[in-house]
Amino acid sequence: MSEGQVKLASIQAAEKKLLLQTYERNPVLFVEGNGVYLRDEQGVDYLDLLSGIGVSALGYAHPAVEAAIVAQSKRLLHTSNLFYHEHTAELAVRLTEISGLDRVFFCNSGTEAWEAALKLARAHAGLLRSEGKSIGTDFLAVEQSFHGRTIGAVATTHKEKYREPFAPVMPGVDFVRFDDVADLRAKFSNEVCGICIEAIQGEGGVRPVSQEFIAAARELCDSSGALLLVDEIQSGMGRTGEWFAYQNYGIQPDITTLAKPIANGLPMGAMLCTDEAARAFTPGMHGTTFGGGPLACAVAIAVIDSMKQNNALAHVREVGGYFRQQLEALAQRHDCVTEVRGMGLMLGLELDSADLAKRAASEMMAQHIIINRTSETVLRFLPPFILERRHVDAAVAALDGILTSLTSTSAAFAGPAPAGEHSNG
Repeated sequence: MSEGQVKLASIQAAEKKLLLQTYERNPVLFVEGNGVYLRDEQGVDYLDLLSGIGVSALGYAHPAVEAAIVAQSKRLLHTSNLFYHEHTAELAVRLTEISGLDRVFFCNSGTEAWEAALKLARAHAGLLRSEGKSIGTDFLAVEQSFHGRTIGAVATTHKEKYREPFAPVMPGVDFVRFDDVADLRAKFSNEVCGICIEAIQGEGGVRPVSQEFIAAARELCDSSGALLLVDEIQSGMGRTGEWFAYQNYGIQPDITTLAKPIANGLPMGAMLCTDEAARAFTPGMHGTTFGGGPLACAVAIAVIDSMKQNNALAHVREVGGYFRQQLEALAQRHDCVTEVRGMGLMLGLELDSADLAKRAASEMMAQHIIINRTSETVLRFLPPFILERRHVDAAVAALDGILTSLTSTSAAFAGPAPAGEHSNG
């Protein structure tokens, strides 16, 4: 064993003994990164098309991010939210400008942002009731949704494997069939205080909702005073080629949530809302110890400013469009590909077999290209926004070879069809 392999084995043994076993990790020890590449302890570079599950939007060792971290770390890391620091309002101005919303609550993660959104929707409904309006406390969420791991967020997450071990979860949540406007209308009533939507489902398989579905949700909320909650934790901050995925639809939510790429790897989340929704929160009703600290805010400001200076949204649209074209061309060459979905640099390639998708992702890793599998059959691509066409070409060429190899191997293993039967080709 090399020195690096010994170190990895030692860390694996220690984690197995000391950590809760909540993740099945790949047996790779990364020690540094640069641009769109991660480097392991043996000096091998990996093309990262997952960016820490959509987090490292500007890639690794980005000069603007490094400069912000160094400068702020020399000045002030934490004050608590009992006092002011210079970056909260500065960041809030940027977020409200790019989102079209009015107010911001800073926190530490996506699930914390979503928890705040659920609490605000319930509190807002209570405020409306105090003003004489008839409105309940229920939520409508969407099948195949994923909103987080806390007990409230997991209640609005559809898949049983996320909810069942922790039952009973927060009551008052009903699920609507994905993109089914008739089902949405049938299940909506004055008992609903909020409709919960991902403009593009991430864990659910990179599935964009239709214009009709999100427009109907907006209309229903407007009719009753319920709030439209749009989860942009994975799709926001430029991932789709717009600052927020909902901007692709021309629909404005009452509440949206951000996290993953907002501080390019530092833990940070944000809930944004309208002035109307914000009426429901008063001092003491909600809070956070670390949310909106000086370091995370300084880095988030650097991320947004760098994206603006480098016209990142246009680049995401251009390279994302090229990436999708190449995936669609790949689909034409392989019968095992059933669909290509997504916007910008949030893309999914659906295969006709969960086993094939699992093996394809594993083979890509073996070729030092990082992707992952979501919703069992979907290969997910969430690369850094600085991705270039040459990176796309390298990844698609590798995947092309892998699918050719895996499907030909499967066909050979299956052997010829027995007499009187037909293979599926």
